[in-house]
Amino acid sequence: MIDNDLLKDLKQDINKAHHIAFLTGAGVSTHSGIPDYRSKNGIYQGVSQSPEQLLSDETLYHQPEAFYQFVMKNMYFPKAQPNSIHQKIAQLCNEKGDLITQNVDGLDKKAGNKHVIEFHGDLYDIYCTTCGQKFSYDEYAKHMRHEKDNGIIRPGIVLYGEPIDQKRLYASVAAVQSSDVIIISGTSFVVYPFAQLLAYRQQNAKVWILNNTPLAQQPDEVKAIIADARDVFSQL
Repeated sequence: MIDNDLLKDLKQDINKAHHIAFLTGAGVSTHSGIPDYRSKNGIYQGVSQSPEQLLSDETLYHQPEAFYQFVMKNMYFPKAQPNSIHQKIAQLCNEKGDLITQNVDGLDKKAGNKHVIEFHGDLYDIYCTTCGQKFSYDEYAKHMRHEKDNGIIRPGIVLYGEPIDQKRLYASVAAVQSSDVIIISGTSFVVYPFAQLLAYRQQNAKVWILNNTPLAQQPDEVKAIIADARDVFSQL
């Protein structure tokens, strides 16, 4: 059951907000049929090698076949469509906000959100690591190497061992700093540096958690609605 008083407070904060920052993770896209990472049904379950090793720059360049097989089998869902959470966030961002997402599935852009910072990159930004030529998903699904130069083809996502793109990082910090309301949803909020973004908030910014489970480290001043985020967003 969603607490009606909390829901009323959330609506009021959204209506009064000058600028909203949304911080989202894999839980937003599970309603679109894309599994998350670490839950019992997540893509990391039943994998013999550690995900940190499989999805590393070291594996990409030294075991490209293993990297390619894992990514193609577990991470691409090209037929997935945005759900009502993506759509509501897109509407609010296009009015007065920014979305900073850990998701790499491109569904927020597909939902029409014009203010998206893809903190960890985009699976569909696919290119040759040797010459930089871009490829479509359909081309990548056929070949993991560029026929012209034998370069390894890869998705433009941040791998373990790689730094966050500095432009995305600075844009994310600026979005949080300029927001008087911050809404966190669909994420356990434990992956750094993403989880560090909250440290840049305004002192009096209102912070909301819309999650199935509470955060492990939840500041006292944060308000939380612990419920299915789709149910909450459907009432905003």
